[in-house]
Amino acid sequence: MAADAPLALLPKETDEAPAGRLYAPRKQPEWPSREESEQPAQEQPAPPFDRSSEPEKQRQSPRQRWLRWSLFALLPLALILAGYWYVTSGRVMSTDNAYVEADKVGITTDISGIVKEIDVKNNQHVEPGQVLFRFDDLPFRLALERAAAQVGNVADDLNALKANYRDMQEQIKQALLDVDYYQRQFDRQQDLINRKVVSELTFDTARRNLQTAQQKFASLNQQLAAIAANLNGDPNIPVEQHPRYRDAVAQRDEAARQLDHTVVKAPFAGIVTNVPAIAPGKYLQSSMTAFYLVATDHVWVDANPKETELTFVRPGQAVTATVDTYPDQEWHGTVESISPAAAQEFSLLPAQNTSGNWVKVVQRIPMRVQLDTKDKKLPPLRAGMSVVVNVDTGHARGLPLFGRAEARP
Repeated sequence: MAADAPLALLPKETDEAPAGRLYAPRKQPEWPSREESEQPAQEQPAPPFDRSSEPEKQRQSPRQRWLRWSLFALLPLALILAGYWYVTSGRVMSTDNAYVEADKVGITTDISGIVKEIDVKNNQHVEPGQVLFRFDDLPFRLALERAAAQVGNVADDLNALKANYRDMQEQIKQALLDVDYYQRQFDRQQDLINRKVVSELTFDTARRNLQTAQQKFASLNQQLAAIAANLNGDPNIPVEQHPRYRDAVAQRDEAARQLDHTVVKAPFAGIVTNVPAIAPGKYLQSSMTAFYLVATDHVWVDANPKETELTFVRPGQAVTATVDTYPDQEWHGTVESISPAAAQEFSLLPAQNTSGNWVKVVQRIPMRVQLDTKDKKLPPLRAGMSVVVNVDTGHARGLPLFGRAEARP
């Protein structure tokens, strides 16, 4: 029971506690009086500083102190090196807007024919004069034979004309003799008719014979002139120099040239590509591209630097080029030429800088770089490869000019 007595008293205390808290008067806050508020506040003494709460400072080791002083010493050195690099650098103009270019040509012919044979494969290296493909040459051989026969026919015709000319000369001589004969006969008959010795019929016959002889003589002279005209005005001209003969010879040579062009050869060394575009039996029109040939022994780089990068670039300056395909290789060369105009000047629709919507854009000037490809240890360059070009202008950036006054109009 002694243990249960405190437990029996707990409900009674808990029952009286809420009533006391509910009906007890609220304690009002005590406001300081006017006199107390007007008195200056007295300074409270600061609590004593407990040194025991401050953590003890760790003492720096000699290595840390050496590192800190080394960094302080390296900072001016770094600034000096950075300034030296800024002043002495800037002599190299670099651009990655550059690509490898090479001589490339579409293989075409000036004759039309049927492809008979293809002697190369796709992406095959060829030498100058190597046969690429052949046409069926039968029509061209027949044309050559026909042209050669025409040369002989023209020579025979000219020789016949020269013979006719000589014959016409003899006929003219005979006609001239006839005219003289009939002229004397006419004069005799006219004298007799005046003396009334012969009849009028005899006189008319003599006059008619004279007129016929004169007309024949004139006709023969006209025929002789026509023959001379056919002989180019010179009856004694050699047959080989006559225009008709030379024309026939030219036609024969043209037929021979076309026959020779039935065999298509490489104009320069390179690699043929797109060869499957033609096949045996295909009819190829003249001036139609069969496939392409890209040169491998002569390549260059077409770069397009910004106009602001060409301030000190001149033709003949040394160039170092790296190709994205071969990042560990370098090619050396020189600036061959710089275009006299920006690329936009050759566009179909050039920029209208006088319009109200003009926006300034930095232009790019084409520049050609000649590379030295004589070193056979370097890998081959192919047209279209991306290149990074570095041009040594020999002009360093130099010290900046502070306080430089701008020139104003």
